[in-house]
Amino acid sequence: MDVALSVGDFDLVILDVMLPGEDGYSLCRRLRSKMDIPILMLTSLGEEIDKVVGLEIGADDYVTKPFSARELMARMRSLLRRSQFKTKLERSKLIRFEGWTLDPIRRHLFDPSQARVAMTSHEFDLLLAFCRNPGRILSRDEILAATNVGLAGPIDRTVDVHVSRIRQKIEKDPRNPILLKTVRLGGYLFSACVEE
Repeated sequence: MDVALSVGDFDLVILDVMLPGEDGYSLCRRLRSKMDIPILMLTSLGEEIDKVVGLEIGADDYVTKPFSARELMARMRSLLRRSQFKTKLERSKLIRFEGWTLDPIRRHLFDPSQARVAMTSHEFDLLLAFCRNPGRILSRDEILAATNVGLAGPIDRTVDVHVSRIRQKIEKDPRNPILLKTVRLGGYLFSACVEE
């Protein structure tokens, strides 16, 4: 599933709870933490507690087997309608800087040629924090608090490593960064002109 999701864009995910290997609840939790996509649980587990758990961990709807194909299609259309409405409202929330486009909803970064750039979840969270605070020096502690990138410590280099990786992706010359600058004894400064 991870490979499929990293390659393609999907409008809706249907999960069974009882899957070989990782169960549907765990997959639902992981999906919800990474993206805002409608998730429908379709399973034979029909106890109230099963439904409550599924909905609380992030499923948008829960259908039990046996089910009516017409009802399933109606529920899918309903989820897609809500998702498309929300997407239209949030599409204007794309963040642009120096030709780059950051999509906080789908959690994608696109380069100036509109090619998608692979990023880890932590790299994305960190770049998003910088884009939301352009022209402001962010200390390592502020970055850690805003992104859950790592644990703060006196010699913690987690933020520095992620910043270095982001520079490799967005800077023309990562050794002489223009967009994401280091401020000695201060932290980092995102100097790009950001448009939301």
